[in-house]
Amino acid sequence: MSKDPKSANRVVADNRKARFNYEILDTYEAGIALTGTEVKSLRQGKATIGEAYAGPSGEEFFLFNAYIPEYLQANRFNHETKRPRRLLLHKRQIDKLIGATQREGFTVIPLKIYFNDRGRAKVELGLGRGKKLHDKRETEKERSWNREKARLMRDKG
Repeated sequence: MSKDPKSANRVVADNRKARFNYEILDTYEAGIALTGTEVKSLRQGKATIGEAYAGPSGEEFFLFNAYIPEYLQANRFNHETKRPRRLLLHKRQIDKLIGATQREGFTVIPLKIYFNDRGRAKVELGLGRGKKLHDKRETEKERSWNREKARLMRDKG
């Protein structure tokens, strides 16, 4: 029985450094308000969210600094590449995220942008706290040891 390729979530952009630089405590799935050319450009898989972050603007939550390149076939009706994009969250989620960022010093980081099984663009947001330098070293040490352990086990048989 083969899986339908559209049934799986297709990741468009992944923020791989986020889990290294931040201790992710909670994750949220949010819709994202896009224009037509942005959706077409995302389907080509060329977005970058390495420097992106999410934050409140009034009573809404926005994704800032996410780079979605222009869609080449869309001549004059193209979009701005780094414009703030509105995130579609429930009111209770927005209130919780605003409270966490303002009172407790957390940061909201986009972890990945993907298309769900219905073809909708979604953003996985992580609520996290920045890691200190010694925490990053510890993570790197643990990752290195796991790699070495796997290599030793593979070589032994």
